[in-house]
Amino acid sequence: AITNPHLSKCIPCTLIGANSYGQLGQGHVEDQSLPQPAETTAFQVQSVRTLSGGGGHSVVVTGNGEVFVCGQNNKGQLGLGHTLNVYTLELCPSLRQKITNVSCGWDFTLLLSGKFSYYSKFVYYSPVCAYCLGIGRFFLSGTIMFSGSGSVYQWGTGLCSHAKRVFTVSAVPSHFSSKLPCLVPGKECQHCQLITILDQYFSFGISVEDGELFMWGSNKHGQLTSSDPFVSSPISLKRCLLGGEKITSVWSGWTHNVAQTESGRVFTWGRGIYGQLGHTVSANQNSKLLSHDPMAEGGSQEACLPAEVKVLRGTTQIACGSEHNLAIVGSSLFSWGWNEHGMCGDGSHTDALKPCLIPGLHPLLIGCGAGHSLALCTATTPSQ
Repeated sequence: AITNPHLSKCIPCTLIGANSYGQLGQGHVEDQSLPQPAETTAFQVQSVRTLSGGGGHSVVVTGNGEVFVCGQNNKGQLGLGHTLNVYTLELCPSLRQKITNVSCGWDFTLLLSGKFSYYSKFVYYSPVCAYCLGIGRFFLSGTIMFSGSGSVYQWGTGLCSHAKRVFTVSAVPSHFSSKLPCLVPGKECQHCQLITILDQYFSFGISVEDGELFMWGSNKHGQLTSSDPFVSSPISLKRCLLGGEKITSVWSGWTHNVAQTESGRVFTWGRGIYGQLGHTVSANQNSKLLSHDPMAEGGSQEACLPAEVKVLRGTTQIACGSEHNLAIVGSSLFSWGWNEHGMCGDGSHTDALKPCLIPGLHPLLIGCGAGHSLALCTATTPSQ
């Protein structure tokens, strides 16, 4: 989810990509490979604060705290009191408090209400009230939260199967198999100020004060920059891999990561077979292929190292889908990565191996679902 502290006025909400469940909000279920506006008459007199997408649904939070939803609803992830798919953005009427932010999982929606303030590019909430709409992997795969003291808690069993490939069943660390909040061990996670959850594959945390990144969990695609197939305790990303700079922002897809440093440089690492890293992965320069037990996580381990994507330097927003990305650089919108459903917005279904300009759009807010893209844009002509 991307949140804009300067609430965007009512302007076109553009959606691209997979649309099997109506998640593009256009009243049909045809995929779109060119930017198309969603049907936004339901909130056309309001400002928009946040956009987010899940596996097959989309959520828009307005400036006055209302929530509009569309798309897949088989698990009740739209919070409408039924499980029918919705093909245009519809108000979620059951919320009793104003919502300030949203994060969508594959088939759940997490909403936050409460006061918030901005520090750098991170959002702090105090006090916070969380709502969970729908059921599914929010409870089963894994959830992570941090307390006011900076301690990190994890619960859920989504990573347990990955851990069992490395550990014996009895030796799986409790924070990977607990159904109740369990303290993540290690002093590294005792002062984290931000946690990002990377679907079912792995997790990481950031310390805002020190600009350090800590990662743990499944490392099947080298996304933890380690040669181990599974990392049970938090390890830090070596700052020397980022030119010696502190991290100020971090985003993630299913198996790839994007980080921005204090000078505005953008680095990516992890899996890159669809172009989601925005640069050519060099076996000599950016990765190291190590052999492992063939029964553990697929038989080989690629420890991918961060590499800079220079065209993204100075970006103000980035959003990651499962295997594709969006970025705002200046007043322009760039996309790259997996493009099977046209979510890169270039009119094709060919993966974009490096960031490409989506012409004709001037974005203010962006967000990604697993296979679709969302952007709130200013109109460039009266007809748009």
